[in-house]
Amino acid sequence: MKKRSKKRLFLSADPRWRDLGVRVASALVLAPAGVAAIWMGGVVWLAVVTLIVAGMAVEWALLCRLRRRITLAWGALYILPSYVALIMLRGAEGGRRTVLFLMLVVWAGDIGAYLVGRLVGGPRLAPRISPGKTWSGAAGGTVCAILAGVAVAPAHPAASSLLALALSMVAQAGDLLESAIKRHFGVKDSGWLIPGHGGLLDRLDGVIAAAPAMLLISFLTRSG
Repeated sequence: MKKRSKKRLFLSADPRWRDLGVRVASALVLAPAGVAAIWMGGVVWLAVVTLIVAGMAVEWALLCRLRRRITLAWGALYILPSYVALIMLRGAEGGRRTVLFLMLVVWAGDIGAYLVGRLVGGPRLAPRISPGKTWSGAAGGTVCAILAGVAVAPAHPAASSLLALALSMVAQAGDLLESAIKRHFGVKDSGWLIPGHGGLLDRLDGVIAAAPAMLLISFLTRSG
């Protein structure tokens, strides 16, 4: 009787959360490693970012085999700006704080969008591009990103909120862009390297878009 009840409980589990455990396990491994690399900076940060970008390039090359009209050059235009931005941001004065702010805001936005979107549901954000994304998830992700921004930089809450809002919007646009790219290639995930997330392009789509935006904002604010 106990075995049957356990089986029924398993079968009746909400399918919306079937990948939650794998996602949490991946995050518990990747997040501390990422923060450690940001904290150390220097050669460690350069090596980690270079390795990640090389992995994304491999994923793009494999995707290009599915659509010959999409060349490797488009992948360079898509990936390399974020590589340059992450290296320059960390190497600048206050780079550790800047990159931590960027990453934590994007991560918080991803988590918030995932949780709120699954809990609330509702109208689809862009059904033709990514049927799983909802307006509630986008709103939840934005709120979580702003809260993370204020938590990381509490001394200037207004500026932190505006910056986090801008980065969240850009990151979510990057998420949609990557979804459109996968739809074009006819694949569900860009790769298989990260359990629960797919490939590096899947996991870092928000960073790919937000990192160049952060570099541009940093340049404009320092120039002004």
